[in-house]
Amino acid sequence: MSFMNLIPPHARWITPESLEGCHPSIREFHAYWESKRHGRRMPARADIDPSEIVSFLPNIILLDVASVEPLTLVYRLVGTREVTARGNDPTGRSVTEAFYGRSLGEVLGNYRATIEGRTPVLDLDDKTSPHTRLSECGSLFLPLSDDGETVNKVLVYTAYKPF
Repeated sequence: MSFMNLIPPHARWITPESLEGCHPSIREFHAYWESKRHGRRMPARADIDPSEIVSFLPNIILLDVASVEPLTLVYRLVGTREVTARGNDPTGRSVTEAFYGRSLGEVLGNYRATIEGRTPVLDLDDKTSPHTRLSECGSLFLPLSDDGETVNKVLVYTAYKPF
């Protein structure tokens, strides 16, 4: 089965049109990722400098791609706002045991599309956290690669607003 069949209906590849209507911080974070590519398909983790994105850090998740088949992802770093929205800290756990989203299938679909497509994915599905007064404005899934071809990490940025 193609990964395209697994992409949730609200997820899509990044286009100039899709970025126009999303939260400004998503556009800004995407521009940062683009600036780190330096002509490559995607940047490496070493290209991402936390000191350059301090204001984004609470909303960031960094995952290790442990394997593609079966898809095994492990939370390496989870920002404080993400922990608050989830009601727990999944750092060190696998996505299958600690995902946050409408369903495991939708969550894995976004990651698989990012990994296999080696391209950013924008998920504009809005969810409201049951643990805090935060509502999602959208999530941006960004591939990272040490060799420029194989995605070995996924960087996720979620924009939130109070509700």
